[in-house]
Amino acid sequence: MNLFGKKSYFSLDGSDQKKKSEKRKKVQEPSIPDGMWIKCNTCKNIIYKKEVTEYKLCPSCGAHFRMSPSERIAIICDKGSFKELDSEMAPKNPMKYPGYKDVIQKAQKKSGIKEGVVTGEATIDGYRTVIAIMDSHFMMGSMGSVVGEKVTRAVEYATENKLPIIIFTTSGGARMQEGIISLMQMAKVSEAIGRHDEAGLLYVTVLTDPTTGGVTASFAMLGDIILSEPKALIGFAGQRVIQGTIHQKLPEGFQRAEFQLEHGFVDRIVHREDLRDELATILKLHSGEVKEGLADE
Repeated sequence: MNLFGKKSYFSLDGSDQKKKSEKRKKVQEPSIPDGMWIKCNTCKNIIYKKEVTEYKLCPSCGAHFRMSPSERIAIICDKGSFKELDSEMAPKNPMKYPGYKDVIQKAQKKSGIKEGVVTGEATIDGYRTVIAIMDSHFMMGSMGSVVGEKVTRAVEYATENKLPIIIFTTSGGARMQEGIISLMQMAKVSEAIGRHDEAGLLYVTVLTDPTTGGVTASFAMLGDIILSEPKALIGFAGQRVIQGTIHQKLPEGFQRAEFQLEHGFVDRIVHREDLRDELATILKLHSGEVKEGLADE
């Protein structure tokens, strides 16, 4: 008999008590906002996001996290000097690949840009240059027809205006959804770089993680000076494909920037915090200012 005039229900399996306990636990647990913590894939440490500076480095091991074009422009170019080229160019679906439109829209939303590369003119420590920055957040920087066209136009703009060009590469290779049209971009960009070279102009590449596939096989390795960020993955085919083909174990650190430097594929590895000064020095050396100074002495 219920003396208080209220019905009571009891669960034989104790589910009511379990629900109450879970409810109390949720109230007691601190709420952590999404995106407050990130994990470093190199040292595996969990990092408080506010500890990561504008250089996007792991505070524990110094690993270089991947950057967006806007983040890279902020640390490399003189403030307010960047003027974007071909900003309205966006991809279509030349091969009528099923679902490609949805993939593009998802990549645009994730990266905040219309295609996998941003190009423009800027100054670095006062020296004019054209820059192209590929973005790994956009379909892993894959090279489609618009990426190839934008890079080609940037090179041609540099040639026409007698300017050096710096290309920051990151890519998983050619974009399979665009088939042969994607592969054609390798030759198109390389030909434009050839004309830039014939004009006696400077071309610098900065290899970032990862630079692979058709981009490595073409314009990434054509620079007059080839720089790389530390521990960047640089290669053509993947390690598993190579091992499966040659049936041999690959050397330690194979395809990393340090291995490529040792074997002559990279001229210098530059820490991200030093990269702006390094590029400014290269631009100064090729501007003729140093030669004039030496002549005066």
